[in-house]
Amino acid sequence: MLFMDIAPIAAAASANAAELTRSQVGLSVLKKAIDIEAAGALALVQAVPVPSAMPSGTVGGVVDTWA
Repeated sequence: MLFMDIAPIAAAASANAAELTRSQVGLSVLKKAIDIEAAGALALVQAVPVPSAMPSGTVGGVVDTWA
């Protein structure tokens, strides 16, 4: 009767499962970091004040481009 040692196969399967878990955790951390960065960028964009429209004909409202 021929017996096979399955320990290497089990070890390989276990290592494969552990690597898959590490990859999934790394991807999850990356997605969370991207979400945090996006929220920070959105806050910066929203913090920029909207410029008020200048009335026409007032000082500084017209730029003379003829030199």
